[in-house]
Order: sequence, then C-alpha cells, then structure tokens
Amino acid sequence: MSFDIEAADVIRLIHQFLKENNLPRTLAALQSETSVSLNTVDSVDTFTADILAGRWDVVLKTISQLKIPQRKLVDLYEQITLELLEMRELGAARSLLRQTDPMQFCKDHYPDRYLHLEHLLSMTMFDEKEAYPHDGSKSKRRQVIAQALAGEVSVVAPARLLALLGQALKWQNSQGLLPTDTAYDMFRGAAPMATAEEDAIPEDCYNTIKFPKKQMAECVAFSPGGHYLATGSMDGFIEIWNYMTGKLRKDLPYQAADNPMLMESAVLCLAFSRDSETLASGGQDGRIKVWKVATGQCTRRLVPAHAQGVTSVAFSADGTQLLSSSFDMTIRLHGLKSGKLVKEFRGHTSFVNHAIFLMDWTKVMSGSSDGTCKIWDVKTTECVGTVTLHEGKAVSSGVNTPTINNLCISPRNLDHIVVCNKSPYAYVVDGRGKIQKTLTLLSDTRPTAPSFIHATTTPKGEYILLAAEDGHVYAFHSESGKLVSGWKVCAEGAEVIGAVGHPAANVAAVWCDDGVVGLWRQ
Repeated sequence: MSFDIEAADVIRLIHQFLKENNLPRTLAALQSETSVSLNTVDSVDTFTADILAGRWDVVLKTISQLKIPQRKLVDLYEQITLELLEMRELGAARSLLRQTDPMQFCKDHYPDRYLHLEHLLSMTMFDEKEAYPHDGSKSKRRQVIAQALAGEVSVVAPARLLALLGQALKWQNSQGLLPTDTAYDMFRGAAPMATAEEDAIPEDCYNTIKFPKKQMAECVAFSPGGHYLATGSMDGFIEIWNYMTGKLRKDLPYQAADNPMLMESAVLCLAFSRDSETLASGGQDGRIKVWKVATGQCTRRLVPAHAQGVTSVAFSADGTQLLSSSFDMTIRLHGLKSGKLVKEFRGHTSFVNHAIFLMDWTKVMSGSSDGTCKIWDVKTTECVGTVTLHEGKAVSSGVNTPTINNLCISPRNLDHIVVCNKSPYAYVVDGRGKIQKTLTLLSDTRPTAPSFIHATTTPKGEYILLAAEDGHVYAFHSESGKLVSGWKVCAEGAEVIGAVGHPAANVAAVWCDDGVVGLWRQ
C-alpha cells in the first residue's frame, strides 16, 4: 500500500523540529527559501478565547509568528483600533492606524474603511453605533475574527518528526491496519484518516462491527484526530477499532494481548481529550475512569463520580478537568489531577442526558429529560439561561416538553448547537439558547413523523444527521434547514441508539440495539 505525503507537510515537520531544538536562524532561512510556514499554536481554543476576551497583546504576539492573509489581518487590526478608540487610548490607536503594515494595506485597498477609522479618531467621543453600524457590536466582531483566524492555525503534537520515524519502524510489522486509498496527512499525524475536502452525506454502508449475541454498543466515539473509533458496551468493555476495516486495533498492545479496557458496569458514555491521547468513560454505576489510549492504562478513577449512571463526559480545553452529567439530575466538574469534585451544577428536575462546554469554555450547556436546555456559568455554577423547546419553537416553562437526548456543536459555526429531543423536531440554537433553525420531517404532505433519537454532523457541518426511531438517519442541510436525504441504518426489528460523525472524513458510525455498529460513507 502507499500513502500520499505532501511535500509542504514534510517541510513543516522540519520547521517544527528546528523550532523545538532552538535553531532559529536555520528555521528562518528554511521558511524564507520555501515560503512554507508552520502556522501552529499551542491551543486553538486558547487562541480563540484570547480573541474573544480582547487580550490583544497576547493575540498580536501570537500573530507575529504566523502567516495570516492580509485581509484577515486588516479585520484584526481594525478591531483593535476601534477598541483602543473606545478606551480613549488615542496615541496607541493613531500609531496602530498609521504605522502598521495591515493598516497601510487597508488604506491602499479599502480606503473607505481606513477613512472611517480616521474619522472616528478625530471625534471627541466614541460613538458605538457609528463604530459598529448595521446592528454590529464588539462581541459579534470578535466572534467573526476569532472564527476566521482559528481557521488559519492548527495544533500539532510535539516531536512529530521523531514520533513518525518511530512509528515507521512499527509499521514494518503491521497487520494491514492502515486503510488504503486515503490521503496521509503526515504533519498532523492522521495516518488512518481519510480527509474529505467537501462534506458529503454518508449513505453507503461499507463495513460493520458486530458484537456477540445479547451484547451491544451503548456508546461510540471518534477521537478528534480521527485515528480511533471507540465503543463502550453493556458488558463494560471499551474497545478501539480501525474505522476503515471494522476490526480491532491490534497495534495497541493491550488489545493484541486480549486485555481490553474494562468498566465494572455498562459503559454509557465515552469522550476523548482534544489531543486524542486520553479517553474518559462513564458507567451505569456512577463511576468514571480515565484511560491512556496508547497503553490501556487507567490513569484516574472517579468513584463515585455520581450517585447514578453517568450519561456524558467531556474534557476541558486543557484536559485537566472533566465535565459529566448523570441520571442523578446533576452536572459535575472534576479535577483530574486531584480526582476531586470541583464544581456542581444543580437545577434540572429529571435526568441530565448530555452536557457540553460551549465555544469559549466559560459556559456549559445541558439537556435533560425535564425537556429543558440550561446554560451554566462555569465560574459561578449559576444557571444563566433556560430554553424549553416544543413543537418547533421555544415556549414558556410549565409545558410538558420532550426529553432532550443529546447536544452537538456545529463545526460550521461553533456558536451553534444542535439540540435533539425525542420528537419529530430538532433545533439549532446559539450559545444564549436562541433558536436559529428548526429541523423537522413534518410537512403538509407528511402530518406524522418519527421522533429523532440522536444528532451528529458531517465534518464541516454542512449537513446535520439525525437518527430517528424508525431506524433511519435523515440528513438536513445546515443552512437551509431542508431535508436532503434519508436512509435505513438498522435491520428490521432493530432500533437505532445513536450516530456519530468522523471529525474529518465523510464517515459516520451508527449503532443499533441488535449489536451492530454500521460504518457509513458517501
């Protein structure tokens, strides 16, 4: 088999090696000669959070080491100028406006925008409406800039070059675990991952994972890097699979030795850390375990994490804390170094089925069997918003609303969350809980429709995939909200449990109660 390795990725690996080994002059010479930039940050989420919080000194220091398109730099410098004007730091605003390359580019290519800034500089008072016309605001502009700049950078594990050389030796004795006919992204370490340039609907079942009789997967998760597909089953086993072949990853020594990761009860939820190296699992008995994926070693036990079954887990941005929800009606934040409870969020009146961090990591959103989504402040644990969704719209409390099964952040807009409740409706809401779009199978020609069970998206968020109780998955276009396709995913008599999309390939895993995990692609 062969892999397509991009020449630019090899150069970036060398760049990273030079940077890590403190060879700045060699690095500068190579960058100048090749015109290839590293464009990495330690954490995209931290980078984004700095922009959203207006920590411009930190942002500018980071940007100075990156290669960013001039148009996006103009947007950034324009916003910093506006905020300096708002603070009446006129000298700093004047210097930024008249003495920086991005603003000179703005003057040459966008003279109207430049003159607008000069006009604001000459005013005796700052006028927010004039600074942000067309119903704009400082926070909205920061969000737009954060999303644009986040798309220009990536995070890469340290010592990638040395790691790949080591892996190459192991691959000489591999058992055909790497997929064929896929692009090999050497720089980001995405060896088993087929990358999709454009989103497509995964309607073709190319492989299946079949569990033993009377057993089934209760939860399935792809790692953020796309290397691993993990399943947690009702017998407590946690297994890592090759998502292309549908076979166990025997390159993991503990699985080759038939010694899998194991919980004491049914595994109800799984979540990978952002670097894909750590896996958290929640059990029906209220316990949580944290595992090192490469070795299968349990590195932390939270016993008990909850009084009842754990329904969801999610790592914090830096991987030092773990968010969990439970049938005991609470959401909790645990410190992974200490193993102790850090925060608890109370307010739901029934099972909490899912909890996630929102875009800036300062808020948590939860969905409950009480029919509500709640938004919580991580610092204070206060509930700062509640949305009750019923028959396609937000309603006042007191209405008997359907159970909310899961929440899914849209890769297309990180401030948009897909909310799946057990009804013929699903919703896209923003970080404040305001409905942006309603998705439904109901129409004038279809007065009845099955309830949705679980939501996921395609890699870039162009399509929202909704698994329904009729054993089908339905694809909706995220912008128009219109139904695009629907296909059967379960055998006759079986019911779908959930669906999850691969982070980069047009692949989805759908698991049903007959013990089959179907692997689907375009």
